[in-house]
Amino acid sequence: MSALSGLSRWLAGTTPAFAERQVRCASPAGLHRMAYTEWGERDNPNVLVCAHGLTRNGRDFDELARVLAADYRVLCPDVVGRGRSDWLRDPSGYVVQQYVTDMLVLLARLDVEAVHWLGTSLGGLIGMWIASQEDSPITRLVLNDVGPVITVASLQRISDYVGRAPKFDTFDDAEKYIRLVSEPFGPLSDAQWRHLTEFCLQRASDGRLEMCYDPAIGEPFRQALSSGDIDLWPIYDRIRCPTLVLRGADSDLLTAETLQAMAMRGPRPQTVEIPGVGHAPMFLDAGQIGIVRDFLLVV
Repeated sequence: MSALSGLSRWLAGTTPAFAERQVRCASPAGLHRMAYTEWGERDNPNVLVCAHGLTRNGRDFDELARVLAADYRVLCPDVVGRGRSDWLRDPSGYVVQQYVTDMLVLLARLDVEAVHWLGTSLGGLIGMWIASQEDSPITRLVLNDVGPVITVASLQRISDYVGRAPKFDTFDDAEKYIRLVSEPFGPLSDAQWRHLTEFCLQRASDGRLEMCYDPAIGEPFRQALSSGDIDLWPIYDRIRCPTLVLRGADSDLLTAETLQAMAMRGPRPQTVEIPGVGHAPMFLDAGQIGIVRDFLLVV
């Protein structure tokens, strides 16, 4: 694959459009559907999965997917409970093990044997777990601002807004809220903030706007706060595929100390810090997209 040819096709406007699809999955409480956005040619054997953060959805990757769809079949799932995916009947199912199972169902349904994986935050944890298994389908891994240590302090910050169910009278009100809780994304343009806001809203039953995720996703998350720092080193150390770890230089979720330790063990990844950004880089500019593209498309 050629990064240059992919970028050239994108700039020329010849990159294939996207389609919105669903796959049926199962949990102990019953069946549910997981939605995903698919970019690029369906018969392209080179597949990239882009998995989003805790309260976000697959449309976060629109800009990156537009570029990489010239070289990949790009799959951007909405993790169950988010975006266009169903909500679980039992909130205790909002855990990484369920998300991993759903992703493997998606790959099996599409008869995909090998993938490259880009995961932001929660999406990175899902990818880390899958990549750590024997005979893993992940052959190249990008972890975006997440690692094997997650501190209570960062969990507490996120828990301050996860699981809330704010409603908004206008789109502008919603955008102000998104800008506030997502300030660590870094300096974004007005158009980029509008994009991030548009695809994380839905119309509530009373006609107002609300976030398009199940507020109950916060229940297992808050329970984790009482357990102290999360330590996933045993999982990380089993990863063997080529790996890139990105860190927002101001991130409180992936610390500089953890990044330094990651570089010396497990897959011994390449590491890149992105200045002026906290948790997490959002791949809305050419610089961030280029870092990922150059790693994934290396010959």
